[in-house]
Amino acid sequence: MEHDPWLHLTLAVLATWRLTHLLAEEDGPADMLFTARQWLGSGFFGKLMDCFYCLSLWVAAPFAYLVTSHWRARLLLWLALSGASCLLEKLGHPPFTMHRISSQETGED
Repeated sequence: MEHDPWLHLTLAVLATWRLTHLLAEEDGPADMLFTARQWLGSGFFGKLMDCFYCLSLWVAAPFAYLVTSHWRARLLLWLALSGASCLLEKLGHPPFTMHRISSQETGED
């Protein structure tokens, strides 16, 4: 693959989001990830697997290491990859709104 920093950044963002989403939100093939989350329970790693935002920090770290070799850039890229994956996750979920149902709508008096 040619050395295009924008391509590497884009791939790192998408890979960070995909892997984080897979680990935190999906059951995986044959429910392997679901079983792993249950097995990890409520300890540090179990809680980590339940929080997309927390997990994205850990997933982003190796991608930041692979994309650049400068330690300052790695630190910034680590946070940027996590932040970008969190933004992608937010964009994928519509906001939740609650509406009060009036008695007229339910047919109750």
